[in-house]
Amino acid sequence: MQITKQADYALRAVLYLSRIEPDQKASTALIAKSQKIPPSFLAKIISQLSIAGIIHTSRGAHGGVALAHPPSEVTLLDVVEAIDGPVRLNDCTHAPAECPFGEDCPLQEVWCTTQEELVSKLRSTNFAQFSKNGHH
Repeated sequence: MQITKQADYALRAVLYLSRIEPDQKASTALIAKSQKIPPSFLAKIISQLSIAGIIHTSRGAHGGVALAHPPSEVTLLDVVEAIDGPVRLNDCTHAPAECPFGEDCPLQEVWCTTQEELVSKLRSTNFAQFSKNGHH
């Protein structure tokens, strides 16, 4: 199981934005270059993150991209779900009736528990936890 490349790029872009000064904006070109994200991918990602309310974008000479909230209020789960939708390890975690074994399936509990643990970890990890430790 692996998150999409698009979600990985989105996480890197938000990480970059979490490390700049709160009153600063970054150009998409700078984010793309520093985070090794193809510019064509980044444009779509920026749009999705903006629609989700994670970032603000502005055009013009003083335009750019910035976080819409402090890094402490933006979680890994927020970003992953903005790009990929809800985390689903298996169909049975959100629609148990789709399992041909129903409630008798011995794997359903493992999938559900694992998904809950993953979602909990992503929800409890915010970008402020990274912003002080690294560089762009």
